[in-house]
Amino acid sequence: MFSRYKKPAAPGSAAAEPKAAATAAPAATPATAMAVVRRPGAAAPPSAQAIAADKEKKRKERMSELKVELHKRLLDNLNLSALEHASESELRQEIVAISTEALEDIGMVLNKDERSTLFQELYHEVMGLGPLETLLQDDTVNDILVNGPQQIFVERSGKLTLTDITFKDERHLLRIIDKIVSAVGRRVDESNPYCDARLADGSRFNCMVPPIAVDGSLVSIRKFKKDKLGVDDLVRFGAFTEEMAAYLQAAVATRLNVIVSGGTGSGKTTTLNALSSFIDNTERILTIEDTAELQLQQTHVGRMESRPSNVEGKGAVTQRDCLRNALRMRPDRIIVGETRGEEVIDMLQAMNTGHDGSMTTIHANSARDGISRLENMIAMAGIEMPIKAVRSQIASAVNLIVQASRLQDGSRRMTSITEITGMEGDVISMQEIFRYERLGLAPDGKIIGRFTATGVRSAYADRFRAWGYDLPASIYEPVAAE
Repeated sequence: MFSRYKKPAAPGSAAAEPKAAATAAPAATPATAMAVVRRPGAAAPPSAQAIAADKEKKRKERMSELKVELHKRLLDNLNLSALEHASESELRQEIVAISTEALEDIGMVLNKDERSTLFQELYHEVMGLGPLETLLQDDTVNDILVNGPQQIFVERSGKLTLTDITFKDERHLLRIIDKIVSAVGRRVDESNPYCDARLADGSRFNCMVPPIAVDGSLVSIRKFKKDKLGVDDLVRFGAFTEEMAAYLQAAVATRLNVIVSGGTGSGKTTTLNALSSFIDNTERILTIEDTAELQLQQTHVGRMESRPSNVEGKGAVTQRDCLRNALRMRPDRIIVGETRGEEVIDMLQAMNTGHDGSMTTIHANSARDGISRLENMIAMAGIEMPIKAVRSQIASAVNLIVQASRLQDGSRRMTSITEITGMEGDVISMQEIFRYERLGLAPDGKIIGRFTATGVRSAYADRFRAWGYDLPASIYEPVAAE
């Protein structure tokens, strides 16, 4: 079946003269073969570890070349259009059958584990995303970061580690990238060297290819959590305390406008998801995102996702377009996945005009820095307003800023909950209700700290009580020093 793929052995090659090679090997004299005495300054023989590593490297190279050859044969022989409606088991059987026949034709003998691994990788190449498929199925991996074909990093528990998974070469990596972006109607090439997309499971994908990426294509994948973390989970993991959770439940249920602030990878979206669980099931919620990541469990949820322009530079739908349209769709609450540009104007106006309880996230390092970021975004939108008017708009729209941070040991903590209480002159007045205090560093590098109230009573305590959330005064008491 595969005779047309066989390469005839070239005259004089190792394959053509196996006997000559075999007879030439024992030519060494016994004295030479048994010599163990080294001359002074001579290089030491390789260690057992070095020999094992070299052997493993050669084995991987051999398996990689074999996988490329079998993948070519699969593409030549599989009727992919006919297999679109086939089950996974049927497709796996077909791949095993063709690959087994090809191995016999090539004359390659593999053990049971090698064959099983090879068939699995071939299935991923044909139907999945090649080497990335194993990492996408690993629930412990949060981020996948590809720096060229030979370097794939993953983030687990906040720590980056280099994997032993690689692509064959740059062409192999580009083929996988093209497979991802073409599935969502995008294109990546020299004229359009970068792209944002979403994988089939909801994971966020970004890539940049040569010539912009100097040492090989760059890929980053923020994996989509299949099981969203609830408030109880975050309390159990130490992201915040039960007292903070009780306060946040009252704040969200009584329709305070909340901004979740934090750096990249600090857990802003996870926090926003958790806070949304406190929204009543009878409310109409509209979500607006660049990449749909929010997983709201309420009954009445309308989800919107922005769209970039096409190859001709037309057809773009921005978050601001979605937000303006959402205001005409009778929402009780609007949740914007991330506010990063001119849509901030419409977001603040929505918070001020009957859409109480709206929420969003921003990139900022503290609550005060978050206010500055909002001011800067308004300025970038081209709206010329006196700074006092801008701050007055922010102070009347935003009630609460929740600060999320990723600490140096990789842990994520809710480091501050701050209320905005109004204006004092030209300055927005704020008061911190809860904070995370760092106390030191453990020998294993883990940060030692504690959550504590600041002793300041919430400015919205009366509002909480009127809505039926009468929080005990004890939750505002600072934790006693040990």
